[in-house]
Amino acid sequence: MSNAATNDHGFNPRLIAAVVAIGVIAFIALWALIALAPQISSGNDGGGHALSKAAPGYAGIVDLAERAGAEVELRRRVEVESYEEYEPLLVLTPTHRTRAPEIAELLDAHRTGPVLIVLPKWQTMAVPGQTPKPGWASAGFPVRPPAKMLPPAYFGTVAIKAAPSKAQQVPARLGGRSFAASLPGNVQTIEGGNLETLIAGPGGAAVLAQVGEHDIYVLADPDLINNLAFASRDRASAGVVLIDALAEYADADGLAFDVTLNGFGGQRSLLRFAFVPPFIGITLCLIAAGMLALWQAWMRFGPALKPGRAIPVSKAALIANSADLIRQARRELDGADAYVKSQRIAIARRLHAPTGLDDAETDRWIDRHLRGGSDLFSSLARRLPLARNTHEFLADAQALHDIRKDLLRDS
Repeated sequence: MSNAATNDHGFNPRLIAAVVAIGVIAFIALWALIALAPQISSGNDGGGHALSKAAPGYAGIVDLAERAGAEVELRRRVEVESYEEYEPLLVLTPTHRTRAPEIAELLDAHRTGPVLIVLPKWQTMAVPGQTPKPGWASAGFPVRPPAKMLPPAYFGTVAIKAAPSKAQQVPARLGGRSFAASLPGNVQTIEGGNLETLIAGPGGAAVLAQVGEHDIYVLADPDLINNLAFASRDRASAGVVLIDALAEYADADGLAFDVTLNGFGGQRSLLRFAFVPPFIGITLCLIAAGMLALWQAWMRFGPALKPGRAIPVSKAALIANSADLIRQARRELDGADAYVKSQRIAIARRLHAPTGLDDAETDRWIDRHLRGGSDLFSSLARRLPLARNTHEFLADAQALHDIRKDLLRDS
């Protein structure tokens, strides 16, 4: 019981070290996930973008295009490089909160290639307990997007309207191909002086339009190609034909779905730069330095030692310092006579030797009090001043000290 109580320090050092290590790793992982979440997220959040499998998303047409062998890519950052031999149709899927400068930035970066802007239409929400699968939308209602989200420098003045109507199919012709576009009920259209109608909706307003002489196209109603259209085989087929005909009309080499407008891009931030090349090296060095600092603190594991005095305050320190000075001066042998005299006086005083005795008589008087077989005090007193080196001096001095200790019973 006593041993157990003695060894119990109140905590386990290994356990504390494990807790600290887990905390440090978790802290670093948390900030890494915060910085890189937009780039590594699956994006299946019920929104209207190419990563979403919900009704307003476009994961269906992305998957179908890939299965058909088309060149399809998902862009999580703004591509400023262009290649003459490869110009895909860039599909932008803005939200109701997207601002005109954000779209203008993408249009400027993709100036040499065709761009399709699919306007948003649905506001969705996930009701707890009513969503069939993760990432699906359990409720939604149509909301017209603001016309000011389209950059005036490209589109001029436009108006976005919702025309109540029944689902119908209208004839369309793009790139030398004739097909039927499947319009949903309550179709959303767009009008503007700088727009050329490619597919007309009810009342003559454009469902699909081209922006002036630019290679920019606007699909006013996303229900022609989103996952909601893929609920029906006929509407899904019409949506695929529409995208394929538009890509052929724009002479595009593939499809590129942008998701930066939907919050899944690698935005510039100091936190993100800390976890991507070339700054990841600096981050690793800082982490290693922090781990070394923790290791140093753990190995010390206690309060810092206070520096002691250069010269301790005590009689023992005074004697030690004096002895060290004598040793450094190599004058040890010069103190032999003084040492013998101090031992003689101490013994004679403590044993009450008769008064009036000279040094030789005192030495003989001390010899009479020694036990038989031991060295005589008188012989050691004569031999010590004649020592030739420190070894002989120390041996005889120790013998005198032993005589004093035996006679006086002290140390």
